[in-house]
Amino acid sequence: MQIRGLLLLLVLILLAATTEAGKTKKEKAKKDGSKCEDWRWGPCVPNSKDCGLGYREGTCKDESKKLKCKIPCNWKKKFGADCKYKFESWGGCSAQTGLKTRSGILKKALYNAQCEEIVSVTKPCSSKIKSKSKGQ
Repeated sequence: MQIRGLLLLLVLILLAATTEAGKTKKEKAKKDGSKCEDWRWGPCVPNSKDCGLGYREGTCKDESKKLKCKIPCNWKKKFGADCKYKFESWGGCSAQTGLKTRSGILKKALYNAQCEEIVSVTKPCSSKIKSKSKGQ
């Protein structure tokens, strides 16, 4: 009988542990006691330099919070880390400027960020000529 009791206790402990582990981040975030639903989030501010780990401040009525965030160091700083765009293919090389151009349409604005609807980027034309594979 004691072995059955221990097995039952073990099963209950495992069940409780998996239930807690299965909760989403949103469910865990609700435990902070805040009943406010209209949070306003500021931009991600890196801890040092202009990219890397940082924090984002949020306010709602009289409450304020800080969340960890990250700005990728290879990200186009012109657009900000909170604006996600879907870009078309690179256009042809302009002989006058020596640049290629492509535009992107706003796909997602995180944390209610102020983002431009359409952006345009340029890069220098490649000076390398790609050779075709000779394998037949």
